[in-house]
Amino acid sequence: MKHFVLIASLMATGSALATDGDAILEQRCAGCHALSGPAAQSVPELWKRKGPDLFYAGSKYKDNWLEKWLVKPRRIRPAGYHYVQHIKPGKKRDMVDMSTLTPHPVLSAEDAEDVAEALMKRKAPADLITKGDFKGGSISASFGEMVFSTFNGCMACHEIEPNFGGLSGPEVYTAAKRMQEDYLVSYIRNPQAWNPKTPMPNKHTAEQNIQKIVRYLQALAKENWDEKK
Repeated sequence: MKHFVLIASLMATGSALATDGDAILEQRCAGCHALSGPAAQSVPELWKRKGPDLFYAGSKYKDNWLEKWLVKPRRIRPAGYHYVQHIKPGKKRDMVDMSTLTPHPVLSAEDAEDVAEALMKRKAPADLITKGDFKGGSISASFGEMVFSTFNGCMACHEIEPNFGGLSGPEVYTAAKRMQEDYLVSYIRNPQAWNPKTPMPNKHTAEQNIQKIVRYLQALAKENWDEKK
């Protein structure tokens, strides 16, 4: 009876604990992430967002990675979601101002499972992504790095291993563990189709090179980077 009274009291004050993934998302994630579309249509609107949009998470992320990461989150963007808000002058170049970065909330294993399940139900429009867009295959690490960095200049913004590469974008050495390959193909092909105001440029990369880049990201993800950091 006391337990029932306590729950009723919490509900009456608006402090009831979430009971499913959607409720947890609304209570703990909506402050930083957009849970419903559309993507930001202006730069001021983009600056108000504190984390990646999640309304198409089910077309972007891999569910097993989501569950593990929500229990033990680790920073994916070395300089936070908006790079210029988290840097300071250094002796040779800009440095990340770690004092401005805040840790991601940690979920219990049970809550992480519920949240991952709820996120995987959020899908992108069918015209944005095509099942089987990634054709598979493999590539040598050296040639993949040449396509990624030399031909397309991607390492200016992205780390290809811990502390090696640019800081303004998310690391890519875990990209293929985190994200679905068909999404990666679609996003590289036209980033602005997903987010009109993304700082990621559309380099009009040839289709065969998009496939090579995703194969390279798969090769990078085979390393156990968590143990190396």
